[in-house]
Amino acid sequence: MPETTGERFERAVSIMARLRAPGGCPWDREQTFDSIKPYTLEEAYEVLEAIDKRDWYELTGELGDLLLQVLFYSQMANEQGSFSVDDVLDRLSNKLVERHPHVFGDVKAETSSDVLRNWEALKAGEKKKRLAAGGGKSAREEDNPQSVLAGVSSAIPALLEAYKLSSRAAHVGFDWPNVDGLFDKLHEETAELQRELERFPAPGPRPHNSGVAGSGRQALPEDLRARLEDEVGDLFFVLVNIARYLSLDPESALRKTNRKFKQRFQWIEAQLRASGRTPQQATMDELESLWQQAKQQENPK
Repeated sequence: MPETTGERFERAVSIMARLRAPGGCPWDREQTFDSIKPYTLEEAYEVLEAIDKRDWYELTGELGDLLLQVLFYSQMANEQGSFSVDDVLDRLSNKLVERHPHVFGDVKAETSSDVLRNWEALKAGEKKKRLAAGGGKSAREEDNPQSVLAGVSSAIPALLEAYKLSSRAAHVGFDWPNVDGLFDKLHEETAELQRELERFPAPGPRPHNSGVAGSGRQALPEDLRARLEDEVGDLFFVLVNIARYLSLDPESALRKTNRKFKQRFQWIEAQLRASGRTPQQATMDELESLWQQAKQQENPK
């Protein structure tokens, strides 16, 4: 008889326990919660990359690698007596049931918006019960537990954090009435950045694409650098809100653009390499011409 899903999961749990046990793998036995964190982030991004590529075979492997992180943390926690993978599964199952009363209870939710409103209300109720029971605040609520923004981690990528923060604020009505207001804000923030650039030392901003470790970077007064950073951050925040308003994921949108840029630039490199040259040996006009050709390769008419 083939293994059941439960048996497969238990086998993976037992393999992880064996790797961490005396006589197991020296590398696995040396790992800690902190040493594993970078791998968790890396595996999560590799899952996203496989999805973006629609590589379903690769996705099965990447999801397995991500599940390994859960098993790793759970095994280490079990060894120190904090919790086990059973506790992780129990909390997950309970949360899924409790936060879907429209499926497992008698609450009505006809649309996705209804579900999200119920979800936020349930989370708020859970927080109040935890505090009333003396359970204390979670690590993400320490700053201001009463805020609608409490619980948005500052450790996540900045674009995603901006998306979550603005989404939370929008849920309580703090949002632009229409997308035109967002574009007005974009023009406003662009103008503010341009005004700060008037204070930029002569001859003005220039590319610093030579040297190592940013050695070609132009020296700036610290107060100007701070203001420019603020204005650029404001621009990013408005762009994230435009993406949110259009129901687009800004992180995915930027990753798609990154891949597009990479493919086009590598096509340029290949064309130049065929003639025995590098991008550094080509003029800007030639690079621009090749860039347009690379775009044409993607969308031939």
